[in-house]
Amino acid sequence: MSAPLHRPVAGRLATLLLAAPLLAGCAVGPDYRPQLAREPAPASFVAATPAVAAPGDVVDDWWRLYEDPALDRLVREALGANTDLRVAAANLAKARGVLSEARNSLYTPATQLGVSATEGRSATANAFAALQGREAHASAVDTASFTASYEVDLFGRLRRGVEAARADRQAAQAALDYARVAVAADTVRAYVEACAYGEAYEAARSSQAIARATADITRQRASLGGASQFDVTRAEALASQADAAAPAALAQHQAAVFSLSVLTGRPPEAIIQDAAACMRPPQLAAPTPVGDGASLLRRRPDVREAERQLAGDVARIGVATASLFPTITLGGVVSAGGSTPDKAFTYGGTSFSVGPAVTWNIPNLLTARARVSESSAQARASLARLDGAVLNALKDVETALSGLDGERQRNAALRQARDQFAAAEGLARQRYDQGSASFLDLLDAQRSRQGAEADLAASDLRRADAEVALFRALGGGWRSAPAVTETGVQR
Repeated sequence: MSAPLHRPVAGRLATLLLAAPLLAGCAVGPDYRPQLAREPAPASFVAATPAVAAPGDVVDDWWRLYEDPALDRLVREALGANTDLRVAAANLAKARGVLSEARNSLYTPATQLGVSATEGRSATANAFAALQGREAHASAVDTASFTASYEVDLFGRLRRGVEAARADRQAAQAALDYARVAVAADTVRAYVEACAYGEAYEAARSSQAIARATADITRQRASLGGASQFDVTRAEALASQADAAAPAALAQHQAAVFSLSVLTGRPPEAIIQDAAACMRPPQLAAPTPVGDGASLLRRRPDVREAERQLAGDVARIGVATASLFPTITLGGVVSAGGSTPDKAFTYGGTSFSVGPAVTWNIPNLLTARARVSESSAQARASLARLDGAVLNALKDVETALSGLDGERQRNAALRQARDQFAAAEGLARQRYDQGSASFLDLLDAQRSRQGAEADLAASDLRRADAEVALFRALGGGWRSAPAVTETGVQR
């Protein structure tokens, strides 16, 4: 049973409840407006030549352009089990929890339930018993209480907090997407390196076999008087030089395979046979569609992350500004107490109170103003960071296009040089067998051909790296990514 509210208290409470929704429509602090719409974006890239760039939209799952089933499978595995992606997914889950907490603070009251059972005596009971000439006895008291309080968000402190938490959650989603872009690119690069170094290892072994055969033939000819000891020494030196190239290429090949295992969530010793057996790097059959600058800025997750961080920091200016104003809280308490539980819940044992409370911590106004200045400075830094992300995104694409075009031209020239050196070696061997050329001429032709092979293999790898750098700069690969698994290291 409850007692009726006194009319003055009821009137004040009703007035406050009616005015609160109107006052709550006001939120202090600046309102954020998206910034990317005002950023300049080129319609085409300066370095986009027809040899390396094609018109059209960027392909999201760009690794399929290599038409390599093993590579497709490895990228999908990495996008589902990579440890960096698991960290980014956990950060996103944390941001979602923070947003849920902020929403609950805005829409639901804070409640507290308390129950106690005590036994004792008070100083008042002792004095009263002494007046009566007797001893005071201890008495038991059982109490139960329920408290509820709700902050009326007059100046938008809670709403700005929800706005900031929502932007943080969106920034965490963008960070996960950008991590997917990086993991896809790193996986393709590791696979291409494994194949390229495998090809270099096979070429080194082939050169090693040729050099050893040449050294054996030279020794035989020297024993018959057809070659000098100088020729034998030169042939042995060239064979030793060929012997040194194969172990280095094999070590680089194994290192790339180990990296690929870790990228896909496996320990390094779990050798991926597809990569270990690959001896020729995949190549693109056609130029890459690169789109335009506006689509790039919309697609790049790191640009979106910077924009959402700016939105959150602008909202936090409103949170700091709201601390300059009073806080209105609606609260109520219902309690019951008695010497026994059955007496606690009677008319005489129950009590309640309800009403608004206004708090304004005036001594902290200077601190609050400092927090507003701090939040404003943070927002300015985030705006500069967004401008930098936009400029860097455009620069990354231009740099990747220029690098790929330059390496493509260099690769074509080196391939032509390799073919010419191979033809020259064949002619030198033919002339040497006929006796019209010296053994030194043959060794020089072999050494030139081996050097051309090594230069071409290194160029093939740099060209593949330039292709991957372009795809990474374009920011694709996150829209079709699978969900990140929560399993541990795969054994």
